[in-house]
Amino acid sequence: MKVGFCVVNYSEKPLEEVVDIAASNGYEAVELPSYTDNGQVDMDEMLKGDNAKKMKKMIEDRGLFISSLSNHADSPLIMGPYSAGMDSICPGTKEEKIKFGTESMIRSAQLANLLEVPAVVAFSGMENYGHINDWPEPNGWKCEEEQFAEKWGYVLDKYKEYGVKVAFEPHPNNIVYDTQSTLRLLDVVDHHESFAINLDPANILFSGVDVNKFAYELRGRIAVVHAKDCEIVKHNLAKGGLNMYMQDGWGRLDRSFRFRIPGWGDVDWKRLISELFLTGYDYVFNYEHEDVIMSRADGTKKTIDFLRPLMIDAPYEGRNDKLFTK
Repeated sequence: MKVGFCVVNYSEKPLEEVVDIAASNGYEAVELPSYTDNGQVDMDEMLKGDNAKKMKKMIEDRGLFISSLSNHADSPLIMGPYSAGMDSICPGTKEEKIKFGTESMIRSAQLANLLEVPAVVAFSGMENYGHINDWPEPNGWKCEEEQFAEKWGYVLDKYKEYGVKVAFEPHPNNIVYDTQSTLRLLDVVDHHESFAINLDPANILFSGVDVNKFAYELRGRIAVVHAKDCEIVKHNLAKGGLNMYMQDGWGRLDRSFRFRIPGWGDVDWKRLISELFLTGYDYVFNYEHEDVIMSRADGTKKTIDFLRPLMIDAPYEGRNDKLFTK
């Protein structure tokens, strides 16, 4: 198990500078952005000549490797919403937005293939999140499922061609948002081999879902993990419940949850790491800073100091004596 670093933690800095920050603090891998105009990795340029190879070497020369790519910004456009709020990603019609998101995800697969990276992290999107409820549209969820099978099914097939997985990050306002929806959508696409999960325990926790249960139920499908924590603010919970997130400002004092760095929230990291390891996960925990209280510099140091000792480096090798022979 390794501790990685999401370079978009410092999205205003050039890639090489952020890789140096990660390396100097003891991180072992990096997650790179692959969405359009991210300011650090130019997708079009990386797909030309040997530019991807040069970038990979720059990172490896600093003792790190690329764990995953992130296309959080463009990927939701495949299924929506297609509202004006997404115009900052792609201004245009619904059809233009779908085309934009689809093509961006396929370019991400091409780059992942060149870099020998196993997965691209994505949001699944959802045109109408109200469809999770059977009122007022009892067939709304079925409609969303059909759209998922068609739109994401095409992308998953392309990812299979490139030998890369789509690692959906469960999150509210997406059709992949909890254990039940994830398992159902696996069925919808006939357990497609390119369907994977980026487990962000903070997103799972603030949705009221048991993180360890999710890890158990989705065993074998978890391609990468975000190291992000979530604090349930119990003195605010009675006012708005776990879903009290439709308000301005992530740092408001009256929210019912706050994203935190690992070890400063309510995720039981020892139990989660153990469950993941027992069910076959032996890869990277990419630190993503969305803590609304402390600085990124604080989080960068505190996260590696907290997580590195918890990483399991090898499985139990067993004993061979009269008391314990298996």
